[in-house]
Amino acid sequence: MTVTELQALVLKLQSQINQLELTNKGANKALEFRLEAILQANLDTFWLLVCAILVFLMQAGFMCLESGLSRAKSSINVALKNVTDFGISVATFWAFGFALMYGTSISGLFGSKFFFFTTKVAGYQSFFVFQAMFVATAATIVSGAVAERLKFFSYVIITFITSGIIYPIVGHWVWSLNFTNPDVKTGWLGKLGFIDFAGSSVVHSVGGWVALAVLLIIGNRTGRFQEGKKRTFQGSNTPLAALGALILWFGWFGFNGGANGAMDLRIPLILINTFLAASAGLILSSIMGIYVMKKPEPMFMITGPIAGLVSITASCAYVEPTEAIIIGAIGGLVSGSGILLLEKIKVDDVVSAVPVHLFAGTWATIAVAIFGDLEAMGIERSMVDQLYIQLIGIVSVGAFCFLSAFTIFFIINLFFRLRVNKVEEDMGLNISEHNASTATHELLQVLNKQQETDDFSLRAPQDPFTEAGVIAGQYNNIMDKLEQSENQKNIWKNRVSKEIKLAIDVQKRLMPRRSVNNFPIEGINIPAREISGDFYDFYQHNDQIYFTLCDVSGKGVNAGMVMARAITLFKIYSKNKFKPNEIHYEMNNDLHQTNPTGVYVTSIVGSYNSNTDLIELSNAGHLPVLFKNKNEFYEYESSSLPLGVKKADNSNVYKLESFKLGTGRLYCFTDGFSECRNDQGEEIGIEGVKKLITTFENSSLKKELLKITKDVEKRSTKGNFDKDGSQANILEDDLTIIGLGK
Repeated sequence: MTVTELQALVLKLQSQINQLELTNKGANKALEFRLEAILQANLDTFWLLVCAILVFLMQAGFMCLESGLSRAKSSINVALKNVTDFGISVATFWAFGFALMYGTSISGLFGSKFFFFTTKVAGYQSFFVFQAMFVATAATIVSGAVAERLKFFSYVIITFITSGIIYPIVGHWVWSLNFTNPDVKTGWLGKLGFIDFAGSSVVHSVGGWVALAVLLIIGNRTGRFQEGKKRTFQGSNTPLAALGALILWFGWFGFNGGANGAMDLRIPLILINTFLAASAGLILSSIMGIYVMKKPEPMFMITGPIAGLVSITASCAYVEPTEAIIIGAIGGLVSGSGILLLEKIKVDDVVSAVPVHLFAGTWATIAVAIFGDLEAMGIERSMVDQLYIQLIGIVSVGAFCFLSAFTIFFIINLFFRLRVNKVEEDMGLNISEHNASTATHELLQVLNKQQETDDFSLRAPQDPFTEAGVIAGQYNNIMDKLEQSENQKNIWKNRVSKEIKLAIDVQKRLMPRRSVNNFPIEGINIPAREISGDFYDFYQHNDQIYFTLCDVSGKGVNAGMVMARAITLFKIYSKNKFKPNEIHYEMNNDLHQTNPTGVYVTSIVGSYNSNTDLIELSNAGHLPVLFKNKNEFYEYESSSLPLGVKKADNSNVYKLESFKLGTGRLYCFTDGFSECRNDQGEEIGIEGVKKLITTFENSSLKKELLKITKDVEKRSTKGNFDKDGSQANILEDDLTIIGLGK
């Protein structure tokens, strides 16, 4: 073999080796792609099943929420409906609901394949499981709205029709697809370009529309809007309802995350948006509740995050976190406004399902067009065009769901009454529908009846094997003793009532009722109880007036008697023109000797001479006296103990202050003013009183004092209600103030 032939052979062998290496690399690359695809498919399947489990957990959240917001006498019924509707809706969806929703499309209206769904393909199986959880959510929305008045079997029928017909048809319109090419929509709304990522319209609005239709057919709970007035029914367990809201919040990560259909890089954004929208809904709804109800209202706080979650469900994959916060916040306001609207038009939605799921769901569908990233949605049309399509979807879904539900259930109601009768409703659905009462409910029935009738002969049923039964036993023992002493108490009550009326009359006579001629002095007293522990008084000489303001420790008759003694002493020594500190000295020693009860008196005594314009002042253990001259305040504080604590050796114990009145004004007041609370619930203190004086400054001293007192009275009044339902405003403390100034 020649060298040339050898070289040719080497080149040929090298070429074959290179070709073999390329073939192996291609095979390895193909194998890698195949393994990656298998791994991704397995991850997608795993993620979808995990999300399905989270959505399943939401059913427990709905159960806690709805039973907690329902009254105790029907809470068991509501809980059982949540268990039942889950089983019925899933079974119905398997039999024919899935076929109507995802089967081969007939004119884009409903499917015609996959009846009694079965397959060996894991991807399809996981898809079915996840979708079955969705239909259960749509069905259970109705349960809470119509709670406490719907027959159990009526709800079974509603669940069957909702999960088997109404929901699947709407789902087909929006979500139906070609399984060989998932990007191709087969439902008419999906083809049109309607976007609802995780079901704000398909799931939540559907449930809300059906709930509204049923509510209008069966009516309100008895007494809810009695004689045109709203009556609030207390739920059985508000903490349980709050727990339900948290469970729903947690499960919603699966609701929105699973709707993605795959475990990819969109998941973190979806979950962030979900959480932020719920938080924003909670905050704005809570603020609205505080604004409307003047307190953190539980219903607004519980429904707020759920409304935020519903609001972001349609667009969670297509918006940024900042936009998610805006969407959730508006959702909270929409839901809160919906709660108020239903109350105004007298529609009784126990758990506010319609505002939360229908109203917020409608807003969510609109928000897709306003905030959604059109490019991320694969849409080449404008925002206005997309908004038009979203509105078409809202109207068509709403019309179909409401009209079909109202028509079907109205006809059924003609032949089979959906609602329980009044006797069964009053009894509670726990007993009337399931013969399942609770010891707590039985005890509450007795307590409520006793509250309504004031019949002390009623006794609670005793079951020694329950906590409520033990409480009932103790309660009955107390009522036995109470009943035995009731007659004796009535005798003493009448006697004390007469004595109190007499004391009130005496106290009114002791208070100054005359105007003080030629002296720029005014006084106001508003007692917190029948007998006040505060008092003020004036004693006039020709050119001089004495004034006092005192606060007797304690309340009631005893304080009133001490007050009467103190007024008498003040008048005796004022008549003899004692100095204010000398008056305190004499009052102290007398009260110390004559008052064996330990009651003491904080006191201010002063005098004003109109000729010399001189004020003389003594403070015995009282709050500082305020003197305002131009824009500056001066405080005259106490340098001694209150009156009646211990015997004084001489009048020098009480410091005498003296100064010219001029153009200034003097203010003496009791602690009812300084201890009233601001909007933050904090005591305003002396500085707060100064601020009130500055705020209500007036050329008329009388008008000024009236405005200050009215403001403090409003801040210090607790709202209570008498048995007849009328409001009884009770002050936290007596309010007494004296003003001196031209």
